[in-house]
Amino acid sequence: MKLEHEFDSNFRYVIVAARRARQLQNGSSPLVATRSSKASKIAQDEISAGVVQHVRHDTPVIKPGFDAPDIPRFA
Repeated sequence: MKLEHEFDSNFRYVIVAARRARQLQNGSSPLVATRSSKASKIAQDEISAGVVQHVRHDTPVIKPGFDAPDIPRFA
């Protein structure tokens, strides 16, 4: 696992901002001074300031489930 400051996709940026906004809505205090009162904007300001990091796993997480050979494949 690595702590990342930059985002490899816009999707990951949105997910991290949404999770941080949810933390702010549940009572967490902002990590940066901002004029905004909206949780989503505060989360974006924290990300742009570089104080919010996300964890990126080195190996993909494989969930147990169906075996690939047993699943019929259609051409």
